[in-house]
Amino acid sequence: MWGVGEVLKTWRDRWIGGAIMSTANLPAIRACRPAWNKGRIVGQKRPLQPKHVWAIRVRLEIAQRTRELALFNLAIDSKLRGCDLVRLKVSDVYAAGQVKHRTAIVQSKTLRPVSFEITEGTRKAIGAWLDARLMVGSEHLWPGRFHERLHISTRQYARLVRDWVTSIGLEPSAYGTHSMRRTKVAQIYRKTGNLRAVQLLLGHTKMDSTVRYLGVELEDALAIAEAVEI
Repeated sequence: MWGVGEVLKTWRDRWIGGAIMSTANLPAIRACRPAWNKGRIVGQKRPLQPKHVWAIRVRLEIAQRTRELALFNLAIDSKLRGCDLVRLKVSDVYAAGQVKHRTAIVQSKTLRPVSFEITEGTRKAIGAWLDARLMVGSEHLWPGRFHERLHISTRQYARLVRDWVTSIGLEPSAYGTHSMRRTKVAQIYRKTGNLRAVQLLLGHTKMDSTVRYLGVELEDALAIAEAVEI
């Protein structure tokens, strides 16, 4: 008679052996899709230069794309992440019959408030968009085109950014929604060198995050290299 331990050991050996044999007969598994980043420029996205900003604005004004002009201008001014920008409500930027000069929202990522300015050109663009027929009765500043979608998605916003940079001849893989967020603060740091101000405008909790986000060391190194001629 076998003991209980011997019976269990026999069944375990048979089960392991069967699993190994069945695994060996399985076909090799290969990825059907190429890597998502194949042929793409990954990493930090470049900020737009002032000449790029004006070129895109002019094109949007000529094409009379009221919504896109308002979205583009506010993306530059607000320095918000795409997830926060698309969720803005009319009440965040509009009160007492006029567009606000300054406003503040709570960031969805950090749950901390961040303030931003709305410049004159942006206020005019938003005012024209709020007067549009599509904005009648809308709670969100960038309403979706389908009833079940309250506002545009971050993917739609990313597609718009790609269209904007492509329209002026820039490489779309080098720019993204974070390019819009970085554009104004990059100019502020370049002109003032005030990292604390940039940190507050971006809503970062740590200065290290701001330094990494701006790529300060790389920008300073490139500036030094450009100043040296051989």
